[in-house]
Amino acid sequence: MTRILHRSIGPTLPHAASAQGVYITDTNGRQYLDASGGAAVTSVGHAHPEVLAAMRAQIDNLCYAHTSFFTTDAAEALAEKLVDLAPEGLNYVYLVSGGSEAVEAALKMARQYFVEIGAPQRRHIIARRQSYHGNTIGALATGGNAMRRKQFQPILPETHHVSPCYAYRDKGADESPEAYAARLADELEAKILELGPEEVMAFVAEPVVGATLGAVASVADYFKRVRKICDKYGVLLILDEVMCGMGRTGTVFACEQDDVIPDIITIAKGLGGGYQPIGAVMLSEKIYDSFANGSGLFQHGHTYIGHPVAAATANKVVEIIARPETMANVNAMGAKLQSGLEAVLGASPHVGDIRGRGLFRGIEIVADRDTKTPFDPSRKIHAKIKRQAMARGLISYPMGGTIDGVHGDHILLAPPYIIAPHDVDLIIERLADAINAAIAE
Repeated sequence: MTRILHRSIGPTLPHAASAQGVYITDTNGRQYLDASGGAAVTSVGHAHPEVLAAMRAQIDNLCYAHTSFFTTDAAEALAEKLVDLAPEGLNYVYLVSGGSEAVEAALKMARQYFVEIGAPQRRHIIARRQSYHGNTIGALATGGNAMRRKQFQPILPETHHVSPCYAYRDKGADESPEAYAARLADELEAKILELGPEEVMAFVAEPVVGATLGAVASVADYFKRVRKICDKYGVLLILDEVMCGMGRTGTVFACEQDDVIPDIITIAKGLGGGYQPIGAVMLSEKIYDSFANGSGLFQHGHTYIGHPVAAATANKVVEIIARPETMANVNAMGAKLQSGLEAVLGASPHVGDIRGRGLFRGIEIVADRDTKTPFDPSRKIHAKIKRQAMARGLISYPMGGTIDGVHGDHILLAPPYIIAPHDVDLIIERLADAINAAIAE
């Protein structure tokens, strides 16, 4: 009997006992290849000796000091490192304890900014359908994950959604990537005009959509167009890199590949690499200055923000991520994973799309490749793939509701950045077997 309220009540989970590199071992001695990094969390691998040493050193000196009384060298060093690596203009950091906290803080930051500059009527948030921004109330309301939102809809604050940049399903057959990007940008502008440009606060988007769509990147100059529209109407651009950032897509910040700089960016998951709960919000000079020259405070906070052990841990994780050889491996192994999946699964009648950037890859499963028809949701293909993969010693991240919150299945892969070629081959082999077995059930 367990006294834990697990995510799913009923199934008996294996007990994780130890982990090393890209493998987790359970109490029965069985090894699992961590092909999803948990939930795209494990960035530099399990039990990295440099990270463990940084944690021990910090614990020996200071474990906790509340941020209303003290700052710490660990927190200050992490902030400096993040600012040095971030796109130009993101000069300040607010440390939190995870991704949902980061998004929640970013939303409040955006709202307070407009209050501070004398525009309190700005209140509307626009995001995209089939996005995910966290599980706290504000973050859940902002996200467009229909399945996760459904039962909580009556208590969610009002938000607004436009179409995702989901070329596999939504780009017209005769539509160029540039024309598709322009159409989506026009939709955003129309929504801003509909709500009243003087009342829209922020547009929130993932540079590469994670769990909800399965590693879907934008096309052409989509984000450049979005940035121009936000600037035109004085709307803040918030990019959510909780899952796709911190090196996951092959650059330290995912938005670098779209050549766009947001007003606010949220990071977590890979930031701590699974060693400690941590997240961060990075903000522009103009937002910081509005607080500094106005009320003199950011009216928000949690008990564990800026935790020194978490900060020292993340500082070492980020140092490792930023090393040229780390990003070189992410890009090389990401390309190998993509080409290997295409070689083994590309002709499958049940694989519709294989996509992503770096070590952030998605596979969309379909009943018919030619028509892109999804499987009947009652078959729960994604759940069967997860179970079949685990039986083969492979941790993957399948999800359902890809298309509209009900229909569609995909698998997300996000292995640690240290993965070697032979382990990439194992991921492809075991996942292909799992998909075939799941569809045959």
